[in-house]
Amino acid sequence: MPLLELKNLKKHFHLDKHRTLHAVDGINLSIKENEIVGLVGESGCGKSTLGRTIAGLYDKTDGEIFYRGTRLPQSYSSNDFARLSQDIQMIFQDPYSSLNPRMTVKEIIAEGPRLNGLWKPSEITEKVSESLTRVGLAPDHMSRYPHEFSGGQRQRIGIARALALQPKFIICDEPISALDVSIQAQIINLLGSLKEKFGLTLLFIAHDLSMVRYISDRMAVMYLGSMIDWAQRTKFTIIPFIFILSCSLVQTLSLIQRGSVPDLTRL
Repeated sequence: MPLLELKNLKKHFHLDKHRTLHAVDGINLSIKENEIVGLVGESGCGKSTLGRTIAGLYDKTDGEIFYRGTRLPQSYSSNDFARLSQDIQMIFQDPYSSLNPRMTVKEIIAEGPRLNGLWKPSEITEKVSESLTRVGLAPDHMSRYPHEFSGGQRQRIGIARALALQPKFIICDEPISALDVSIQAQIINLLGSLKEKFGLTLLFIAHDLSMVRYISDRMAVMYLGSMIDWAQRTKFTIIPFIFILSCSLVQTLSLIQRGSVPDLTRL
């Protein structure tokens, strides 16, 4: 049984009375336990929307999501978030806006476990210290605020926050795109080591094909809200992905208007 399974998942946004954006349009995906699945695609293809829909931040338009064989609700209530947050967590793209600037690092990391009754007040300092050490930060950083850290350090704080609830599945929504190249490799290696240490399952979303190929067990490509290619990392073909990136916006729109978007799965 897969850890996570998507069946014909759709997320549409109604722009006005006559226009609807099909951000995620009929995705079928199965993720095994303790594997890393990489998801790549051009900007605006629906990658982040897919991740947020899985996490319950967006209500599903149609389709089903199963976690350990249990169907997840169409729309999450506060009780659903509290229950599922201990299984499914998310690391966000922007390591600054995803952290509350009015909270210290200690408060940020301890918020989830405290609200879910996992940490006693007397052990919060020790637990936060362990969480920071786990992601390569010093325990004395817990009294500082997010603006006092670099982008790479803030992303490590975001990772520590996600791990605090001891989830089994983590959605990594372009966690390295806002970081310098030298820091990207550090975060990639950190995620890989944490996956091995804690038996995590990751959905790694990015547009950097080389990084996704490096960290992933399997890879998939999204295009205009749909999945167009899927394979093991060692067998993955980059031809469809290169085709998409090489097309200018004008060319792509022209293809769509003529109704002649190619079947990229047959390239």
